Amino acid sequence: MRRRTGFTATALAAGLGATLGAAWGCRPRRVPAPPPPPRLRLVAVGDILMHQDVKAAAEHAAQGFPSLWADLVPLFQGADLAFGNLETPVAPTTGRPGIPFQFNAPVTLPAALRASGFTVLATANNHAFDQGPKGVRETLDRLRAEHLVAVGSGEDRPRAEALQVVERQGLKVAFLGFTDLFNVDLNRKATEPWVRPLDLEPALAAVREARSRADLVVVSVHWGNEYQRQPTKRQRDIARKMVEAGCDLLLGHHPHVLQPAEIVEAGGRKALVAYSLGNFISNQDRMYRADLFPVAGGDSRDGAALQAVFEQRQGTDGRPHLALTETSFEPLWTENNWGSPAAQREIRVIRVAAAEARVRAEVEALSASQEGQRAPGHRTALLAKQEYLRTLILRRRRIAETLGEPFVR
Repeated sequence: MRRRTGFTATALAAGLGATLGAAWGCRPRRVPAPPPPPRLRLVAVGDILMHQDVKAAAEHAAQGFPSLWADLVPLFQGADLAFGNLETPVAPTTGRPGIPFQFNAPVTLPAALRASGFTVLATANNHAFDQGPKGVRETLDRLRAEHLVAVGSGEDRPRAEALQVVERQGLKVAFLGFTDLFNVDLNRKATEPWVRPLDLEPALAAVREARSRADLVVVSVHWGNEYQRQPTKRQRDIARKMVEAGCDLLLGHHPHVLQPAEIVEAGGRKALVAYSLGNFISNQDRMYRADLFPVAGGDSRDGAALQAVFEQRQGTDGRPHLALTETSFEPLWTENNWGSPAAQREIRVIRVAAAEARVRAEVEALSASQEGQRAPGHRTALLAKQEYLRTLILRRRRIAETLGEPFVR
């Protein structure tokens, strides 16, 4: 029978090593912590519309277009990738001035988008051919000059259908763009400017190819019914097939109102599907006032900034893959001074939560002021602030109800 002592061979060796290290002035070597797994943050917004009043507001603003969404610039610039649906040609040379339902953006827009932090723009939508094939080509030239990635259109069909791969944080992100709708379809020859339609089987094949070539697959689809707050059964079916084929994130747009977001599971895979991100900036629902209209009257001024974080994880097969670890939608609202006596048009996108906190503090300060310290017009100012606070609260609730409470900050 072996007698136990208070030491093991391992403990004895460790003690001897510590004694020798202390005697020789050596310290135990620290094992460096493993580096954190690769992580990527993507921000996405909906339709960038160039109504006449939006362009007028940019002309009057101190910093031009970036002034119209200044609240969002830190969010875009802080992301690895920032996406929006560019629902307008930028063709001042080859096109005509924009008119209602037939858009054209000024030459300053691409640089403004890039300076604001945008990196990827969908160019496959029903307004892509508003300035004809030459307008498609000029738009792409101007976006490329500002190092903006355009997805879904090209100078010819092969380039319109070429997979766009962007590298960030050592990860390859593939973007595909399709439109299910055309105001006018000018796709004629494969050698001429082309806007990629949503033909399902070729689209699914493109998603599968992207899956084999990238760490993350993002699909942009222009689809759905205008002003409807729910996707159709066909859209849901297509979304499931896209996920099964390899899509990680589906970004929908066109209805000009928000639609629900959901995690879709298909073919053993999971992906986030945002059926409609609504408008980012527009002149729609400009007459809406919360005290005069039902809440639905302001739906086209609601928006949302999707924030999705992907992190590399070890899969069950032992291979690394990107997993969606954080998802949130930040409510946005388009302020519009239509109908006010102000001479200049003012349209700008704000972050609802921050605006609500600011206005609430202003209401409290006005309410707390002493009777003798109140300036002329105090009551009018207080009532205006209270009504605006009510508007922000209604819009925040409406956005959460539409997208789904768990997704909304």
